[in-house]
Amino acid sequence: MTAFFTEGQSDPTVQPVPASVVQKVDEADTTLQNPRRAVVSLGSNLGNRLENLQGAIDALEDTPGVRIKAVSPVYETEPWGVAPGSQPSYFNAVVVLKTTLPPSSLLERAQAVEEAFHRVRDERWGPRTLDVDIVAYADVVSDDPVLTLPHPRAHERAFVLAPWHDVEPEAQLAGRGPVARLLADITHEGVSPRADQELQLPE
Repeated sequence: MTAFFTEGQSDPTVQPVPASVVQKVDEADTTLQNPRRAVVSLGSNLGNRLENLQGAIDALEDTPGVRIKAVSPVYETEPWGVAPGSQPSYFNAVVVLKTTLPPSSLLERAQAVEEAFHRVRDERWGPRTLDVDIVAYADVVSDDPVLTLPHPRAHERAFVLAPWHDVEPEAQLAGRGPVARLLADITHEGVSPRADQELQLPE
């Protein structure tokens, strides 16, 4: 950022931009040139599941500082942690994005997208119109209880690893190793590709 000043400033209310502000803006501009890669998982088992996932993708793309780079195929998944047949099955997908947002701001945006789709958090493992989880953010490893990175259960969930592997076969989960190896080590039971359902990469 460059502050422009003219001699004999005609508007007395215009004040010079402090050097500290200029420095902060310049630093922000540098950050904007260096986006970080993040992996986000999406899930829905209420309402129009495919439309919910596509809506989340579009909402993330509309977020300043976020660009969707890849969208996975859709998988259908039996719900976790509940009695068989007690809930509808999920549609799941993964998106890879580039972002200049810090992890905390990306989490806030993910939760805002969930709320826009009327996500209800009445019970753990409960049905939901939309679930948006940050799986990984660059190579960050953090045990922050507000946002643990990578996602603490991603390495054992085929409905996360399978679609992620589809779009990034060489991907690594920080602290856990190659996604391909993690996927090979867990069961795929109850997780099925849905070739008849397709999500669109935002234009």
